[in-house]
Parts: sequence; C-alpha cells; structure tokens
Amino acid sequence: MLAIKGGKILTITKGDIENGTILIENGKIVDVGAKVKIPKGAEVINAAGKVVMPGLVEAQCHLGIVEESIGWAGADSDETTDPSTPQMRAIDGIKANADEGGLRAALETGVTTAQILPGSGNVIGGTGAIVKMAPKPVADEMVVKNPSGMKVTLGEAPKNVYGQAQRKMPSTRMGIAGLLREQLLKTQNYLRKKDLAKDDPSKMPEKDLKLEALAPVLKGEIPLLVHAHRADDIASAVRVAEEFGVKVVWYHGTEGHRIAGWIAKKGIPTVHGPAMRGGSWETREMDFKTAKALHDAGVKLAITTGATSQTIRLITLVAALYVKSGLPREAALKAVTITPAEILGIANRVGSVEKGKDADLRILSGDPLDIKSRVEKVLIDGKVLYSS
Repeated sequence: MLAIKGGKILTITKGDIENGTILIENGKIVDVGAKVKIPKGAEVINAAGKVVMPGLVEAQCHLGIVEESIGWAGADSDETTDPSTPQMRAIDGIKANADEGGLRAALETGVTTAQILPGSGNVIGGTGAIVKMAPKPVADEMVVKNPSGMKVTLGEAPKNVYGQAQRKMPSTRMGIAGLLREQLLKTQNYLRKKDLAKDDPSKMPEKDLKLEALAPVLKGEIPLLVHAHRADDIASAVRVAEEFGVKVVWYHGTEGHRIAGWIAKKGIPTVHGPAMRGGSWETREMDFKTAKALHDAGVKLAITTGATSQTIRLITLVAALYVKSGLPREAALKAVTITPAEILGIANRVGSVEKGKDADLRILSGDPLDIKSRVEKVLIDGKVLYSS
C-alpha cells in the first residue's frame, strides 16, 4: 500500500483538502481525506507543502502517431489516399515506448491519459484510441478505450488535400457533407441487410471494413469526433448527425463564441483549442475568450493542446491563459481533468481524486496554474513513473 501524505489535495469534484492523505492499493485510490489512517507498513510519500491533483486528461492529440522530429518516416496520422477511411485505426500508428518524445513529454507534464486521433486530412479519418501515458512495449497495453470515436473533418483541410492538391471530390463544403452522408447511408443499408440475413446466412452481405468501422457510430456506441473551426462547418456536421441519429463531439470550436447558445441547446460537448495556434483563414478568430463564451452558455467544455509532440507541455499554461481571459479557475481545472474524462466516457476511472478511481496523480511544488510550479512526481495506476 502507498500513502501520499500532507499535501493540499485538489480533488476537482469534491473540493480541496488541506493536509490530506491519499491511500493507494493495486493501482486504485482506496481512501482520501484529511483524517485517513495510514496502515502500518505502508510506503509513504511526504507531500507536505505540495499540491496533489488528478493526472491531466488530453481530449485530443496526435502523440505517438506523429513521431517527434522524424518527418515523413514517423508521420502516420493521415492516410490521404482516400477521403473516406473509417477503417483506419489510430492504435495501429502509435509508437508506444518511452523513446517517443511526445509521450515522454506528456508523462513529465502529468498528462496521464490522452485520446489519440488520426489527423485531419480526410473527411472520415478513422477511429481514435484513449491511452494511458505509461510506456509499454505495445500500445495495446496502454489502452483505456478503443475505439473511442470516429474522427471526421470539415472545412479547409479535406478541401485542400483533395480539391486543391488532387483535383477530386471533395473540393467544396457541400462535397464534404455529401460524402459523410453517403458513407452513413451506406452503413445504414449495410446494417439493415445484415439484420435481414440473420435467419438466412446466404443473404449476408460481404464484410466491408469501412462500413463495419462506421457501424458503432450508427449504433450509438461511439460518437463522431468532429474537427471543425467554423460555425457553419459544425452546423453541417450536426445537420448530418441529426439525420442519422448519431452523437457528436465538437473539436476545436474556434467560432464557438458565434453559436455558443445553439451548441448548448444541442447538448454538444466542445473541446476548445489549440488556442495558441492559428495560421489559416478558418482559425482567424481563435481566441482564449471563446472558452468563456461557451462555458457561460452552459456548454460542456474541455481544453486541448492538439499536441503532436512537446507542445503537450503547454497544457496548464494554456489553462491559465483561459483563466486570464475570463474562464473561471474551477472551470479551467475541470477542463483539463474531469470534463474531458466525462466527454471521453472514462470519468468512472480518471479525472478526479476519488475513492475507487485509478491512482493517476500529479504532485506539484505549487499552484497548478502558476507557471513557476514544477511537476515533482507523476503516478499512473499507483506507480511513480516520473520524479523530478
């Protein structure tokens, strides 16, 4: 048994505990509070004067699937040979071990869980995977949830990859929405044929990997993870999703301030960012203030760095800049812990310091939103995997 004793515990969901203790056994938090008795023989980490909080949850990134500083040889996020590749799986592109700089940076920052997604070149890019940042020989051993959702991209990226570079569909926003509808309709018909063939196997359609990958979307098992910056693009995605009765999570949300109330009424979670990066016409309105507008409207809000490598280290700096721009401090801390965990469907395991949850923790020298604070220890599943 392991005890972390004497620190200020930011539970995220149940307030702060001064001079608290966390008991850990078999990778889980078995008790937390100000008056927890430490069993005889337990290993003790003295956290007096420190801040202890849950490991951070990055709701969307490309760590390990875009290997750091390697160039084309390690760029495995976009299969840009076909605008519809739902059969692609992020798990097949992730370099799992500790050699990968992006994964190492995440661990050292205290990002303990992340959803790794395909890139944004295709209209339908493939399925994401949620993994722990504990290095393992193979990515399968890091998995929390796989598949976690189906990556879909609207806007400039597919238009550029296919319309501009390859002179083929989709070259317009109409084409992007049309292709998405077409693939969902094909999947709908495919599932209908499979259902009708239950009593007559001779009528079973030939297995189609693309449609098999999209089937969980139509069954409501995983959401469409929609990369969209502009308000009109997410509106198109919602339009299509409502036609087929599927779930949507909005990623980036650059123009979220324009339609915050509408998004709130639709009940669409939004993962905002990366707010420190723009560079194209559709990202011209990227602003830290947008998160406040979404929060004030009642949108379930998470913060993302969209990292491919070392930029994952900026996650708490970014959260602090959101606070500077008006997002309440509590909301900012939740936006990098419990809220992304809820959006990803893993809040029963991570995102807060609570009894029964995975012992994924960061121990800091001071306030998590203070740029001077250092990450001193990071635990994943109750094991100290980083110590400064």
